[in-house]
Amino acid sequence: MFNASTAAVLSHPPQIAGANFLNLLIVDDDRTIREACREVAQSLGFNTQVAESAEQAYRLLDSSSTDAVLLDLRLPGAGGLEALHTIKKHRAEALVIVVTGYGTVKSAVQAMKDGAYDYVTKPFGVRELLARIHALLRRTAAAPSAGANAQAPFQIGSDTIDPKTFQLKREKTVEELTSKELKLLQLFSAHPGEVFSRDRLLNEVWGYNYYGTTRTLDQVIVQLRKKLGDNGDDPNHLLTVHGVGYKLVL
Repeated sequence: MFNASTAAVLSHPPQIAGANFLNLLIVDDDRTIREACREVAQSLGFNTQVAESAEQAYRLLDSSSTDAVLLDLRLPGAGGLEALHTIKKHRAEALVIVVTGYGTVKSAVQAMKDGAYDYVTKPFGVRELLARIHALLRRTAAAPSAGANAQAPFQIGSDTIDPKTFQLKREKTVEELTSKELKLLQLFSAHPGEVFSRDRLLNEVWGYNYYGTTRTLDQVIVQLRKKLGDNGDDPNHLLTVHGVGYKLVL
């Protein structure tokens, strides 16, 4: 899993401001991987817990604070995607990085659509893992403290979005939002009519160190349109600006 530079990196871990307040849960049935990831994470300043099964992870989520989860998609019993769904129900705000093997990238893409923050593919070097965690730390540490406006419900058409509950409500319909979906809606709502390029949306919502492609953003937009009741060839609110990106029309 790790390359030959592991010992050198762990001997001189990067010093990252703001790391100490993050609580990380590592979920993997492979003890060697669990403990290696724990060592790397603790070298970064995470408060770290480990679980070897989805069921154990759920118990830890219920009994302690969790800001981020490193989740293996190939777990015994409950599958990784099922575990992701349950984790997001327990901790909707938790940032989940999924771990997948070669040949299962489709599962990782589905996980991103279902609310995962990022993914890493096995086998991976420790420097890649450190870079992903570093990006997560930078984004979390740099995020401004949420004020009253950031948590206040807002309207898009006939839909009410409540950031405190990560829910979109329309009459008797209630849709659960992922953290990325909520951040996109908040950004669009704060700038109605403004055209956002795909790169700008990725930078502002996923972070400047995001490694994926604009395809991930496009898939999230498709899911958002469905939740807004705005899907189809002629959406009313989340409009595509061809060759550029997207804008919100209220």
